[in-house]
Amino acid sequence: MDLTVLYRGPLSSCDYDCPYCPFAKRRDSRELLAADRAALERFTGWAAGNTGDRLSVLFTPWGEGLVRSWYRRALVELSHLPHVRRVAIQTNLSGRTGWTAGADRDTLALWCTYHPGQVPYDRFLGKCRELAASGVRFSVGVVGLPEHLAEARRLRAELPPEVYLWVNAAEGHAYTDPEAADWTGLDPLFPYSRHPHRSAGLPCRTGASVISVDGAGTVRRCHFVKAELGNLYDGSYRAALRPRACPLAVCDCHIGYVHLETLPLYDVFAGGVLERIPALP
Repeated sequence: MDLTVLYRGPLSSCDYDCPYCPFAKRRDSRELLAADRAALERFTGWAAGNTGDRLSVLFTPWGEGLVRSWYRRALVELSHLPHVRRVAIQTNLSGRTGWTAGADRDTLALWCTYHPGQVPYDRFLGKCRELAASGVRFSVGVVGLPEHLAEARRLRAELPPEVYLWVNAAEGHAYTDPEAADWTGLDPLFPYSRHPHRSAGLPCRTGASVISVDGAGTVRRCHFVKAELGNLYDGSYRAALRPRACPLAVCDCHIGYVHLETLPLYDVFAGGVLERIPALP
């Protein structure tokens, strides 16, 4: 079967301290980093051996993974497996990009976020240009706070035109129509992020063809529904995979609502659901 896995291990450290982020500027102990590395290597081993499925993997760490060698290595290794369709990671792009030379560029993708105030603009833009020159698939985005608008406009103007710039609605921020129009001018898909999506009772691919996995191998339908479906490593989750409705009132995160069957986003992002890259018109 085609199976999408959202993996989030114990890692929770980040080198940025964005005020809107719940895992800003944390430091992980040596013990936790070792546990995260072991958990990721166990998951990579499972993915390598699970040749009966066509896998797509998105790493969504509570922190910055690409500054850790084991995440870079996992991405490279998974990208070369014939049964892995896509392997991607969410990243602030603070680390070096040269490691991507060892990956299969047809499989690897990066979901990059620009955080104004945390990194010099020219440094971030330079990393984007390195990725573009080396042929790595990537998207770039910002959180839609008013103080980010000018730099987001500058970034859109200076990124290669084929690079999609997405905008996430800031949590708790109510956008006026003129404000929403400004952000939609940069990201035509911003209206999907502007308001949480009512999801209760609606069909969703999570729990059927999409699963969330933590460092212990516990499988849930997605990051936002805590009910357990089983464990990845003993295979107990397989019997629980089936179409099901969302039990939550609303879904307000892209990595969640993109899988709602009532939204057209699998068509909008055809071929780039994990890395948030829309299909070419």
